[in-house]
Amino acid sequence: MYQYNDNDQTLINQRVTQFRGQTERYLNGELGEDEFRALRLMNGLYIQTHAPMLRVAGPYGLLSSKQLRMLAHIARKYDKDYAHITTRQNIQFNWPELKNVPDILADLASVQMHAIQTSGNCLRNTTSDHLAGVCTDEIEDPRPYCEIIRQWTILHPEFAYLPRKFKIAVSGSEQDRAATQLHDIGLHIVKNDAGETGFKVLVGGGLGRTPIIGKVIRPFLKKKHLLSYLEAIVRVYNLNGRRDNKYKSRIKILVKESGIENMTTWVEAEWQQIKDGMELDDEQITAMQAQFKAPAYENGANLDASFQTNTTRNPTFATWIKHNSEDHKIPGYRAVYISLKAPAAAPGDITEKQLDAVANLADQYSFGEVRTTHRQNLVLADVKQEKLFELWQKLDSLELATPNIGTATDMICCPGLDFCSLANAGSIGIAKEINEALDDMDYLHDIGDLKINMSGCMNGCAHQSVGHIGILGVDKKGVEWYQLTLGGSSENEAAIGGRLGPAVAKDQVTKAITTILDVYIKQRLDDEIFLDTIKRIGISPFKSAVY
Repeated sequence: MYQYNDNDQTLINQRVTQFRGQTERYLNGELGEDEFRALRLMNGLYIQTHAPMLRVAGPYGLLSSKQLRMLAHIARKYDKDYAHITTRQNIQFNWPELKNVPDILADLASVQMHAIQTSGNCLRNTTSDHLAGVCTDEIEDPRPYCEIIRQWTILHPEFAYLPRKFKIAVSGSEQDRAATQLHDIGLHIVKNDAGETGFKVLVGGGLGRTPIIGKVIRPFLKKKHLLSYLEAIVRVYNLNGRRDNKYKSRIKILVKESGIENMTTWVEAEWQQIKDGMELDDEQITAMQAQFKAPAYENGANLDASFQTNTTRNPTFATWIKHNSEDHKIPGYRAVYISLKAPAAAPGDITEKQLDAVANLADQYSFGEVRTTHRQNLVLADVKQEKLFELWQKLDSLELATPNIGTATDMICCPGLDFCSLANAGSIGIAKEINEALDDMDYLHDIGDLKINMSGCMNGCAHQSVGHIGILGVDKKGVEWYQLTLGGSSENEAAIGGRLGPAVAKDQVTKAITTILDVYIKQRLDDEIFLDTIKRIGISPFKSAVY
């Protein structure tokens, strides 16, 4: 993983000192609320319902065990003993005291972490595939390009005050696990007819109250032009994006209102003016790729017979392997999901004790690295097969081995009214109810691949618009109701879910979900997955059953 150089560390340390002075001046009454608001947002600090919320950057989802231990320390010392993993691979703390935030940022800086540009109308944390570098369908590792983009975006003077927040995602595999079609800019590594790798560039994707799938603005972009083309897109957006209405200020609205043809013309014209001065040379790319060299894999790791023996003798372990691990490009290794969706836990939350334990497991089994995922789980990417049984036992003792990855209880869920000042309805309580109703693992595994996403407001932090089943909390005269959508997807064939019908009452949500699943089980053909059943029979049978 990328290691800070002296310039990186100096910049972060200076920002910590700067924000400490700003916070002290605010607490002493020397800075007004509006003045301080802009300053705190630059450093990832929101004001939520009960306390400030600090969002910490997790660049392209990659964390070291040392950084994980620091997150555990912060949860213990400054928060309420836990942290929250977000859908954009960041980490959030929901209970810090404002006076302590500069100390938290200083602690983060000591392990090459920060919270710069995790909020506000700026270029946000670049996200990527949580299986980057190890998956079997990878064209090229996207992480070096994510880091190049990260360095370009941090404190970019021209883009500090964009019309609205701006998000970039990069994928390097045949299967899109980074939701590139649902970002302001999506980059997908592809090969052209000559066998050269470059980027397919999408623009204008996004979720929230107006979910839109991005459009291809350039089918193939050479690597050397990566930064200049991104800069051209953001310049066009910065000049032409609406600032009169925050709900219409995202680049997706600019693309929708102007058309992809006009957007392409504007970007190409801007790009021609700047591209020669911003080229990436082969030496720069090679140097960054060296920061992500493969760990010291063991030759012949696939020759050990204990893995097969343990899966045969222990059906519970075999089930966990099936649902919570992935094939690895190196024979004898697997990538392991650490589920943060135990039945009694709020989705995406992890305690300080679990953070410390996972850091130890990363050192012991996965070369000291951990990844965060878009579905609010963790990944140990490089585990030897012969160590999987031992690892599973330890994760099970930590309540981190629920075999539900990709199932109905692997829900994406925002904090809702429990924490968020923007929320219209609760979400964590509903998630718990659904989990309790679907507590039969055999039933869950029979249902198979099913993604439920639930948000407490239209901002869509939990990506409800692209859930196979989406749940959106709405406020009707002070009463919580929930709109349901079916058929969404954030993967290769990205789709916005269709509304099932009128919103349902809070006490009817879980019943509606179980009814939808019952219809699916009765209507599916053989092992047909949920999305395919929706495509075949449509929404009407589900609507009739629910209402």
